[in-house]
Amino acid sequence: MNSIPAQDIKRRGISAVDEALHDGPVHVIKNNRPSYVVLTEAAYTELLESSLDAAKAHLHASLSDLEAGRTTRYESADSLMKALDADES
Repeated sequence: MNSIPAQDIKRRGISAVDEALHDGPVHVIKNNRPSYVVLTEAAYTELLESSLDAAKAHLHASLSDLEAGRTTRYESADSLMKALDADES
């Protein structure tokens, strides 16, 4: 994990983060715990795009299930909850 203490950022400024970003995302350590992650703009954009792609794929799969009749309608939220409880057993 590429990390940098928050104190280094306070002391050295953004240059400390810039240097650390050369090795990938930077975890900022505050009070001995990872508190923040700093990404380059390119890495952030890639993360957003992959998240959107995953959401689109999930939606496409859900629509395919609906079109193929692999869905169940329930009369009420209670009947849905009972069916979910039965699946857990």
